[in-house]
Amino acid sequence: MIARRKYLEKLISKKDNGLVKVITGIRRCGKSYLLFNIYKDYLKSMGVAEECIICLALDDDENIQYRNPLELGKYIRSLTVDESKSYYVFLDEIQKVVTIQNPYIEGAEDKIGFVDVVLGLMKRDNIDVYVTGSNSKMLSSDILTEFRGRGDEIRVNPLSFEEFYNAYDGEKRDAWQEYYTYGGLPLVMAKKTHEEKAKYLETLFDAIYLSDIMDRHKLAHEKTVLDDILNIISSSVGSLTNANKITNTFKSERQVNISNYTVSKYLDFFIDAFLLYKAERYDVKGRKYIGSPLKYYFSDVGLRNARLKFRQQEENHIMENIIYNELCNRDFGVDVGVVEYCYKDENRKSKRANLEIDFVANKGSKKYYIQSALTVADEQKREQEIRSLKRVGDSFKKIVVVKDNIIPWHDDNGILYIGIEKFLLDESAMDL
Repeated sequence: MIARRKYLEKLISKKDNGLVKVITGIRRCGKSYLLFNIYKDYLKSMGVAEECIICLALDDDENIQYRNPLELGKYIRSLTVDESKSYYVFLDEIQKVVTIQNPYIEGAEDKIGFVDVVLGLMKRDNIDVYVTGSNSKMLSSDILTEFRGRGDEIRVNPLSFEEFYNAYDGEKRDAWQEYYTYGGLPLVMAKKTHEEKAKYLETLFDAIYLSDIMDRHKLAHEKTVLDDILNIISSSVGSLTNANKITNTFKSERQVNISNYTVSKYLDFFIDAFLLYKAERYDVKGRKYIGSPLKYYFSDVGLRNARLKFRQQEENHIMENIIYNELCNRDFGVDVGVVEYCYKDENRKSKRANLEIDFVANKGSKKYYIQSALTVADEQKREQEIRSLKRVGDSFKKIVVVKDNIIPWHDDNGILYIGIEKFLLDESAMDL
């Protein structure tokens, strides 16, 4: 069993807080297993009786009658009648509950759905409700608005490298190669061959992720355009881009005219479904966001690689994507840093230039400037990587993460150099 310790701790911290716990995340990342296995086992270990943990899988045909919201509410209330007991209600695939006409108000446009049921249950002091779902409605990042301020989100991501490695049967370097190739969706680990892993990831894309987005946004005839946008983003992970660049690519390479607005809208659909993340550019010295262009990263690098049929395995870009995901897993806000500096050209004229910092990571009072580099073994390469870090001008931690398995060390500028495996497996290493 993969423990998913951080997510378990989040669930524990939100237990009995008077809000409905909404477990969100990309499909097949382990939401249902976290709730129905890991968290349930925890509650039982704390003395909660089996009959006080009500688990209802709404995608099971045995529970089909409870897809009617009135029947669902009636059923849950029938199991929670003892007011002296605390009950924990787990509703999986909540989107299976349909929206119906209120049968008590004839001719009115009054609808009843799963939100009404959940909010009704939350009025009972002895009921703690948890919901998951995995179609386009529950994948959407705006699901919390449905609960009118009564929802508390737990965002579940694919396996981090630490979670992956703890469940991996093999050497650390082999685990890294497996992880940056196939990513961290839990069921990928159960597949034995490249063909099995590749087919699983490719099927997820076409049969589930794209299907969900097309259903949610009624894009029945737009699959080719969505495919092309995803392919362009997959090829440009770690590179600055924007809707205008993508539009120009359509025109020059595909002879297709598509508006900037449409491209931007479709990118937002991917972000809304947790398939992509967006990293804004931040002016470190000016302390302001710059806007376009920006960077996009995949929530799982295995999905990105499968999108490209595993043909573009640039380890530097994949490593950058993994570092971004890891920082998000650690609950940092992550931006792309920009440092402006002035210099004089060969004619002694004053010039301005921008240098990039891969990531500016913020959490509370903490801030880190992080560069991703395959190697800094060559002095010229090392100086190139740290040019931007040296011009930041503040005392927050500066880190260069390299692919090589090195002993962490600091240079004369106080910059920390650390190997990718150490960085991913030891969260405290950021503060060495």
